[in-house]
Amino acid sequence: MAAARVVVDEAGKLSDVVLSVGACSAVATRLQALEERLREAGAPGDVARVIEAHDFAELTPIDDVRGSAEYRRQAAREIVLRALGGARRQRQDRGCRGMSMDRLSVSFTVNDEARQVQVPPLARLSSVLRDELRLTGTKVGCDAGDCGACTVLVDGAPVCACLVPAAGMEGASVRTVEGLANGRLSALQDSFLRHGAAQCGICTPGLLVTATALLEANPRPSEAEVQDALGGVLCRCTGYRKIVKAVMDVGTAGAPPPVALAGVGAAIPRLDGEPKVRGDDLFGADERPDDALSVAVVRSPYWHARFTFGDLDAFVKAHPGIIGVFTAADIPGRNRFGVIPPFADQPALADGTALFRGEAVATIAGERDAIASLDLSAFPIAWEELPHALTVAEARNGFAALHEDRKGNVLLEGTVERGDADAALASAAVTAAGSLETSYVEHAYIEPEAGYAFMDGDVLVIKACTQSPIMDRDDTAAILGLPAEKVRIIPTATGGGFGSKLDLSVQPLIGLVALKTGRPAGLTYTRQESMASTTKRHPAVMSATIGADAEGRVVGMVFEGDFNTGAYASWGPTVATRVPVHASGPYYTPSYRALGRAIHTNGPISGAFRGFGVPQAALMQETLYDELALQLGIDRLEFRLRNALRDGQPTVCGHVMDSGIGIAACLEALEPHWARAMNDADAFNAENRHRRRGVGVASCWYGCGNTGIANPSTIKMGIAADGRVVMHQGAVDIGQGSNTVIPQIAAEALGLPLDAFDFIYGDTALTPDAGKTSGSRQTYISGRAAELSGKALRERVLRYANVSDAAELSLKDGKLTVREGEASRTIALGDLPTDADGFVFAACESYDPPTVPLDAKGQGKPYAVYGWGAQMAELEVDMRLGTVKLVKITAAHDVGRAINPLLAEGQVEGGIAQGIGLALMEEYVPGRTENLHDYLIPTIGDVPPIETILVEVPDAEGPYGAKGLGEHVLIPTAPAILNAIRDASGAKITKVPATPDRVLAAIKAARG
Repeated sequence: MAAARVVVDEAGKLSDVVLSVGACSAVATRLQALEERLREAGAPGDVARVIEAHDFAELTPIDDVRGSAEYRRQAAREIVLRALGGARRQRQDRGCRGMSMDRLSVSFTVNDEARQVQVPPLARLSSVLRDELRLTGTKVGCDAGDCGACTVLVDGAPVCACLVPAAGMEGASVRTVEGLANGRLSALQDSFLRHGAAQCGICTPGLLVTATALLEANPRPSEAEVQDALGGVLCRCTGYRKIVKAVMDVGTAGAPPPVALAGVGAAIPRLDGEPKVRGDDLFGADERPDDALSVAVVRSPYWHARFTFGDLDAFVKAHPGIIGVFTAADIPGRNRFGVIPPFADQPALADGTALFRGEAVATIAGERDAIASLDLSAFPIAWEELPHALTVAEARNGFAALHEDRKGNVLLEGTVERGDADAALASAAVTAAGSLETSYVEHAYIEPEAGYAFMDGDVLVIKACTQSPIMDRDDTAAILGLPAEKVRIIPTATGGGFGSKLDLSVQPLIGLVALKTGRPAGLTYTRQESMASTTKRHPAVMSATIGADAEGRVVGMVFEGDFNTGAYASWGPTVATRVPVHASGPYYTPSYRALGRAIHTNGPISGAFRGFGVPQAALMQETLYDELALQLGIDRLEFRLRNALRDGQPTVCGHVMDSGIGIAACLEALEPHWARAMNDADAFNAENRHRRRGVGVASCWYGCGNTGIANPSTIKMGIAADGRVVMHQGAVDIGQGSNTVIPQIAAEALGLPLDAFDFIYGDTALTPDAGKTSGSRQTYISGRAAELSGKALRERVLRYANVSDAAELSLKDGKLTVREGEASRTIALGDLPTDADGFVFAACESYDPPTVPLDAKGQGKPYAVYGWGAQMAELEVDMRLGTVKLVKITAAHDVGRAINPLLAEGQVEGGIAQGIGLALMEEYVPGRTENLHDYLIPTIGDVPPIETILVEVPDAEGPYGAKGLGEHVLIPTAPAILNAIRDASGAKITKVPATPDRVLAAIKAARG
């Protein structure tokens, strides 16, 4: 996409021209050299010749991992020619009123309202809508047209507003998500809400706008037509299946259960869903005080380098509008943070040495326009590049320690050992051994990190996207030298997290500026900045051997894995300890030895990503299980059932669960689907030579919460004098549904309907600590705290009314009525005293899972509750191209008790989509794939039909028997796909993702 504004004299010559290209570069780029040449040429006939000869050096670097420099130059030439032609026609048709090189006057309609704005020539439509017109429902996820979150309708057609020059909107009609509803939700918005098609909500406006255009042209689209229309909008949370259904079912589906009746087991829409589908949910970049300073971050361009600053005062004086530059020397507290305090090692701003590319070394604060126009290449800093190690092999092969106290660059080793694994393998009837390598995987949430900070008296307030407000508060306070109570974190809506938004990002940087200047300060990462500087899934190099007896019973296993944790610790210690606990899979393994190491390199920091290393380990173990079954001649599903962990059997950590183990039930639920799929594959393969169908299966287990250490959540609630139940719920909802599921649990426990509730969500000044949103812990741990708090509140009311637990409660008009049998008592709440929170009756309860720390051999009770699951993948492999087409995925997951089946299904589908990416396409290449066109995530067309089977094997520890779900749904997807690829083609994949070239090479290797 290009923007062009021209001035044409009476002779038809170009007397002035302004050009900007946005589709062939990461950001909109002014083509000033080409502008000058076109002015010099002047004659209309020379325009094409000048453009053809131009080298487009302004776009450097112009090549990328999937587009040659020449291709991108040609694309740039073509779109500039088109834009110039359109601009000249516009000049002839509409005149050139309001023309200025600084600001252009543009009149257009937005949501049927006439608007006139003064915009810079290169301003994006997305910026004008958001910053000038305050229509923040148009989200920005990439500023490059890759994600589609900013989609709006221009004259009825969907376009990416980040690629459209606002200067070209003269006379146009623009419609945003805010214009879809007319006093109430549109039928499409209502369908999205009812079907659970919005999770975090950051991509929802773009999807709704795009689908609106489709439905206006085609009211009854097919699934293929929906996928084709919505293919340009990325979603990282939902797995797309509910989006497709919501579009196809507009106006046809029935009403959901009434919220008033919703307790445990009710498939109600999410309670926070309406703002998401209206587009008025406020994310980190959506709210900014008018007087806020903008902040730019200077980052290391090298993997490892020393640096020194030049004259920073002179730099500030030379740039009007720049208020100050801040470095490590300006940090008043401890310049070190980390999610696990004993391993905290990362500076907020590097002090003299940068350990990875993208590390922050300084911040620049200034007025919005000054920061927007700032050329960071002029910043006074000198770099001395140092040797670097990007792989585990390099870091462990004599490379100097990146941290003095971590010899050999080993951050931590985790071990689990039970029985004599070597002896068991030596006596096994069959063994399977192998190695497997995984890549960096980017979280790729559609919302880049963003927020703003301001001083409220002597309290620093930070509003930003996050998964862990209390951790943010404590680390930010330590960095800035403040008591924790002098820092307040208010989470905004968070547009996806998946683990990466557990770590600090913008918080200390904007906090430092606000603290030093006394003015509000805001920062939104660019897509490139987000991908370069934030955490990734750990790349792993793993090997394992598993042995079984002649009857197909596993007798022993050894596992070893090195996990590249990057320059700083982040969640590396958790991965190193969690992987050995889980590497056996959900199977009885009497003799076992597993070692997991987190290794420092100069690569991107690896942190938490939906599973903490367990998905990588499952790839290794589950592919070897297939090999054992093949050697033994046992059906692959039957082999897993034969070895599935049962109640009363010890795990590899020696933990014996008397009840609640649901893996066998999950595998049994797949049996009819497995038989059907195997028959379908045989029939397909009998008639196809070059495309082969395969079926794969894999299982998972996942411990909910922290590994063998304290992990409490606290929930506070009360009945106010006005007759409302108020719940202080600090568990951050990043799309997984805790803002709905936890209240459902509380309502069930209290015995009052959900429509009697008001909610105060995460705010460190108002809500007690409900822990971080990670480790599949919120439904289980915060849910259990909500259950306890609801029951305690109910008990206080019943005791006051002097009735038994059989009594029923109701609220109306500020009165609480308690009925037991024929008797009833009405309590006028306004006549009773209240506490500091305004509660007449109140309760605040905590829950901490009963775990036992692991000993030196990894024996103990690392988790009180596990989630269990099994998935089956059906796919086709093109034997000549190596391409893989997914046909269907069937997923059976034990949730203990489905608190909200609608939201549980959404979690399963979303996790499967990320598992598809891990298996087939996602590979973050440091320094090369820092955008969403080079880094591929599944689109709506990549996710096949998904059949979800919710298995309910209650666990006594969980609230109403519930278990965690969010993370373990991803774990079996990739190994099931790899096993299906091998079943179809014989290809044994040893590195993921299984890209077509790797699949084809493995096919050739299998053929010998």
